[in-house]
Amino acid sequence: MRTPGRLVSLKQPIFEIVTIGNELLIGKILNTNAHWLAKRITNLGGSVSRIIVVGDDVGNIVSVINDALGRRPDFVITIGGLGPTFDDKTLEAISKAFGKPLELNKQAYKLVKEKYLGYYETGLLKKFELTPSRLKMAKLPAGAKPLYNPVGTAPGIFLEHKGTILIALPGVPKEMQGIFEDDVAILVKRYTKNLFSCVESLRITGIVESEIAPLIDVVMRENPHVYIKSHPKAAEPTPLIELHFSATSDSEGLSENRVGKAIESISGKIIKKGGAVELLPA
Repeated sequence: MRTPGRLVSLKQPIFEIVTIGNELLIGKILNTNAHWLAKRITNLGGSVSRIIVVGDDVGNIVSVINDALGRRPDFVITIGGLGPTFDDKTLEAISKAFGKPLELNKQAYKLVKEKYLGYYETGLLKKFELTPSRLKMAKLPAGAKPLYNPVGTAPGIFLEHKGTILIALPGVPKEMQGIFEDDVAILVKRYTKNLFSCVESLRITGIVESEIAPLIDVVMRENPHVYIKSHPKAAEPTPLIELHFSATSDSEGLSENRVGKAIESISGKIIKKGGAVELLPA
């Protein structure tokens, strides 16, 4: 009989995130999409193993997707490159990576048509017209399913291949977040329905990272189900550190208790060494 709250053969679904766009590689735009998505996946009980940035080049995108598929994660999520312009190349790249031709998807066509008709009827467009650039967003790899975009025009897509689910999301943050919350989060929870994650952070002052390092080692040995990551907020001589604690189990209370116990343990050790501890908001 399974003991309630006991950690039993947990397998967190593995995610790889591919963010696409030259603007990320030249430092023009911060990769806030990857940050938001990684945090959201972790809170849902998933595990992000890689975040990759690639430019608007079909060959490079194909290579990155094929590499990810070769590692056979549970999910590959791409962000960006689904729009109507010449440099939106994600659908073409997915088509080549999966060996599935691009074709006009009836459901995606309906979604795109309804969006532009709505823009016309509300006066945002002077005339209703489905130009080749607009139809481009409705041409999906064969077998892909469109995901409704509640904020913008370009649908996301869902495609499964040899046990890996590929989700393609737009790069506009509100659009990416909208599709994820409406459709993808529900799917992720099916994979993590028996998993509960707890993530907490501490701000440490008055003690440098090299002095905290052996304390982390001790606390992680004492709390083997809790991962602790130190993150310096300044150079080593300046004693300003953030510690991030995470645990996943088959019980929400158990995850919280494990993290709480680790925080209590390391806080006591840091205070004894003259440091100060502050629990940060989630």
